[in-house]
Amino acid sequence: MKHASQTEFGRPETFVSASVDKWELLSALTAAAPDFDISHRTLGVLRALLTFLPDRAIPAGAGQAVVYPSNRTLSERLNGMPESTLRRHLARLVELGLVNRQDSANRKRFARRVGQGVQVAFGFDLSPLNGHADQIFAVAHAAHQRAERMRVLRDRIAAARQVLIEAGQGACAQLLETARLILRRKVGEGDLTEIAARLDEAVARLDPVENPADNALPQVEMSATDSQNERHIQDSSEKDIDSERAEKAKADIPRSTANAEDLGRILTACTEFRQYYPGRVKDWRELVAIAERLSPMIGIDAPVFHDARQSMGAKAAATSVLCILERLGDIRSPGAYLRRLAQKARAGRFSCEPMLKALINRSDPRDCQLTI
Repeated sequence: MKHASQTEFGRPETFVSASVDKWELLSALTAAAPDFDISHRTLGVLRALLTFLPDRAIPAGAGQAVVYPSNRTLSERLNGMPESTLRRHLARLVELGLVNRQDSANRKRFARRVGQGVQVAFGFDLSPLNGHADQIFAVAHAAHQRAERMRVLRDRIAAARQVLIEAGQGACAQLLETARLILRRKVGEGDLTEIAARLDEAVARLDPVENPADNALPQVEMSATDSQNERHIQDSSEKDIDSERAEKAKADIPRSTANAEDLGRILTACTEFRQYYPGRVKDWRELVAIAERLSPMIGIDAPVFHDARQSMGAKAAATSVLCILERLGDIRSPGAYLRRLAQKARAGRFSCEPMLKALINRSDPRDCQLTI
């Protein structure tokens, strides 16, 4: 046996002082299967053997847990596993030392009873599972800890990769592609640790001005007055003004000075989200994360929020979600509303400023016009 942890099964058995629950032990062995190089089909055969043990507990002491099903009976319990395959997996269990054979003279499996008790039995002895219980539980615990660390590493990789993508780091294209592939594959902890460290270094090298957590939202030229912009998505029978009037309005009105990156101003205008996240919001990155978690709660699907984030930027998308939450009772379809705002953003006709003004000056709730 090549694997380091497998060699432990070759050591003398040390039985625990008490019986061991067979299903808890099987669950631990399943978690530790990669460490012991045990396939799930082999574990399935072991499970079938355990079902022939009448008690739930595996007793201590060699020869105290012998089961003696025939290959045909085992095959039936394993949904018709071919006998050749069954013999191979049984041999693997014996090779690992998890099961011992107690063969009769003619290699048949049977038991001799006197009265109600079994006096002698020939078959598979499951007591080695009790002898290796401490080791199996220890390796399973280590496997659970490793899995937790790997989940944390995957989260770190995904977050750092998103930061670099939003920062437009073309020089990191190869690194970003490597991270994408690793997130889609089953890799070891060492590979995850290495790529996470490389991504952290790339994020640390970002110029603060280029860091998406501190970027200002792009200024966009508005095609109408503020009062018109406040009426996002209204059902109306009036026709749009003709092109000449639109061109004149654009010539007469200066570029919008909406400043949607003013975090303090947004937190003042939008307070409903604090019912879900009462803690202090420290920066834009945290606010964007809150908006992303809130979106499904108020009827905005994740693809819709992602599309809005791509169209108007992370900050503007988060601001829009918080504004929608403020007037949730007046909006029939929050997802459709945000989708329409994203369409306006792609056309260069969107700004968060009118919504924020309406929420700050909410003495007349009709000013916001957040309806759809």
